Amino acid sequence: VSHSQITRLYSRFTSLDKGENGTLSREDFQRIPELAINPLGDRIINAFFSEGEDQVNFRGFMRTLAHFRPIEDNEKSKDQNGPEPLTSRSNKLHFAFRLYDLDKDDKISRDELLQVLRMMVGVNISDEQLGSIADRTIQEADQDGDSAISFAEFVKVLEKVDVEQKMSIRFLH
Repeated sequence: VSHSQITRLYSRFTSLDKGENGTLSREDFQRIPELAINPLGDRIINAFFSEGEDQVNFRGFMRTLAHFRPIEDNEKSKDQNGPEPLTSRSNKLHFAFRLYDLDKDDKISRDELLQVLRMMVGVNISDEQLGSIADRTIQEADQDGDSAISFAEFVKVLEKVDVEQKMSIRFLH
């Protein structure tokens, strides 16, 4: 991330910081129109906050936003021995998985899938239809027969999806 990009993000961070205390609250995030209308907005907002925390500083803000940064071609060939970038396919998939794994037990259950589906479609689809979608999704993804989707199963389902680009926000350009 270049110096000018950090400067722009810091400017955005301070404009969101209504309390002017160097941190953002959940309420600050809820004022962002794109998150307010996103059915998974609350789940995305929660991702910015560590367990038990109700404020996020600029470093935490940048760290979470990094998951949404597109992978640049020159980054794909970086040092293989260094730490994996937050923009990597694996880290993006972990982030997405956590949006579904509401109880943090490393599995997506039928109930969790139903809750997320309900958030996404609202009342436009009946509970019966949502249940059918959840059942079919788990049936197709579940390889070990535990009626839930593990992270490995989640990755397998998405192996042909261009997650690096689909899960990107071009917020630095």
